[in-house]
Amino acid sequence: MWAENSVFYHIYPLGFCGAPEENDGRLCHRLGKVGEWAGHMERLGVNGLYLGPVFDSDRHGYDTRDYRVVDPRLGDGEDLRELVKLLHDRGIRVILDGVFNHVGRGFWAFRDVQEKRWDSPYKDWFHISFDGNSNYDDGFWYEGWEGHFELVKLNLRNPAVVDYLLDCVRFWVEEFDIDGLRLDVAYSLEPEFIGRLRAFCDGLKPEFFLLGETLHGDYNRWVGEGKLHSCTNYECYKGLWSALNSMNLFEIVHSLKRQFGPEQWTLYRGKHLMCFGDNHDVTRAASILQNENHLPLLYGMLFGMPGIPCVYYGSEWGTKGEKGWGDPALRPCFEAPEWNGLTDTIAAMARAHRDSEALCWGDFQELVLTNKQTIFQRRSEHERVLVAVNADSEPYVAHFDAGCGRAVDLITGKEHDFGGGSELPGYSVFFWKCE
Repeated sequence: MWAENSVFYHIYPLGFCGAPEENDGRLCHRLGKVGEWAGHMERLGVNGLYLGPVFDSDRHGYDTRDYRVVDPRLGDGEDLRELVKLLHDRGIRVILDGVFNHVGRGFWAFRDVQEKRWDSPYKDWFHISFDGNSNYDDGFWYEGWEGHFELVKLNLRNPAVVDYLLDCVRFWVEEFDIDGLRLDVAYSLEPEFIGRLRAFCDGLKPEFFLLGETLHGDYNRWVGEGKLHSCTNYECYKGLWSALNSMNLFEIVHSLKRQFGPEQWTLYRGKHLMCFGDNHDVTRAASILQNENHLPLLYGMLFGMPGIPCVYYGSEWGTKGEKGWGDPALRPCFEAPEWNGLTDTIAAMARAHRDSEALCWGDFQELVLTNKQTIFQRRSEHERVLVAVNADSEPYVAHFDAGCGRAVDLITGKEHDFGGGSELPGYSVFFWKCE
């Protein structure tokens, strides 16, 4: 599967392109801006783009009006087609948001129910009771997603709904040549729907990648044979920043051992979960970390741990944004990409990850662990890499059996000698490839 040795870049297109928050229906060709950043993505070392919602919606993209029409605030079908081709020509694959759990109130089938009520052929596409009323005084009650009644929950146990959604996926592949989907709120989707989607996509396009948004619980419920290929690793997302803020690296290493360690009870060994430092729904890593010197270290652990790394646009140069400021603060429009020392480091880590068999597919084993330092091993059939992190401001000398005399740091290219102990300067991270 191509995604297993990929580094993803995540863009929320409506914010990124500076589209108005409300859909006024006016056609404006803004989507080309994503293509203008293709050179930046290449330089950053990514080879996969997770492009957030692009289809016609009421407001924020997760309230779909029409799955077959590009949101006019972004452009039209030709704009999306040209963008995917441009990125493919540069070696960057593209996955889109598949918002299948719910739609917006402007969704064409829901509007038909509003107009025709009992006579609508689409009334069973939703969870509706004509004995009640909605918050919008529709004259009938319907189920909204988690109490958000601007998001109308689809009835995924209705075969007609499933057939319609699968036909839309076929349309996206045939018209735009996309390479996969990120399933919004996958934890809310019917297991039977996920299974049918996987079987359908397996026959639709080779190595079509299915990524699920999951928060807590056992990720094996959603990832595995006949299910999704991957899901978002929120457990380690929290552990990355929390362990650094509390100066307790036991937290993140415990999660990594629980998920990928050598013990028989390890939960996800062999699976490739999506790992990230922030996204369009959470506070930026640069804002949530209490010590700005820890930001490169967070990305060091992100690119060194098992999984598929993903970088959210703007975070590669340390943009700040807090969830309490509202969605626009997390989903901004930048005039152009920036580049600084952090970006250099992330680009070097991205290339190291992509080019390393051990970092893409290797197992996980803890070698050194204190509150402020950790060294863990990633080992594959042909390669062994040691990821070393010092979160303290003071140097630290690690005495351990490295299993080799010398190594090369995949981030800087510098040689390292393990004789006499390994000194980790303050606020440092290394990817040592053992020779």
